Amino acid sequence: MTEIILMSDPEVAAVPVHDRDEPLVDVRRDSSLPVDPRKADATGAYAHLRAGVLERLVRAQSLLPDGLRLLFVEGYRPPALQRRYFEEYTAEIRALHPDWDAARVRTAASRYVSPPELAPHSAGAAVDLTLVDADGRELDCGTPVNASPEDSAGACYTGAANLPAEARAHRDTLGAALTEAGLVNYPTEWWHWSYGDRYWALMTGAPAALYGPRDLTD
Repeated sequence: MTEIILMSDPEVAAVPVHDRDEPLVDVRRDSSLPVDPRKADATGAYAHLRAGVLERLVRAQSLLPDGLRLLFVEGYRPPALQRRYFEEYTAEIRALHPDWDAARVRTAASRYVSPPELAPHSAGAAVDLTLVDADGRELDCGTPVNASPEDSAGACYTGAANLPAEARAHRDTLGAALTEAGLVNYPTEWWHWSYGDRYWALMTGAPAALYGPRDLTD
């Protein structure tokens, strides 16, 4: 099994950012993608992405087999919210493993929530999504979107072995379309895909990230 590079790896932080200054666009207004309300917030931030990322998602949807569509769950995440998620999950890990030092806790936390200063969601470069059928029913991909490693016994990992054949096939279908459209997966979360962020740059060999953290009002 290929070793997984986690978001907390120094290699990720070392990637420079040359921000293209593309706008954050509202997926609900600027595409045909169905948007799930489960992560909705008062400002609608969750439904935004950089324009270049959205273009690639629309392309990915066109590559899916007939009768399937992408279901958009969450895109942009304000830096303050990302920090809260990271701190809360870090506290959970620390409580489960009180003997671990701070570095090990941070590494473990980054399997599921990106460190705030590196988070692709806060750059508008990442999207959490899944597949639905023609009637809008979610397909079984083995775990719910946003299942933690602890909750899922590791089945949230994209390449997890403990999956039914149907769930594996659905993940493969999702991954094939998104990869063809130019996005990369964070391999501890089958639902998390990104384009233009530091992790994408490291995985594709790009010289720099295209998008860095920003505020929705920028």
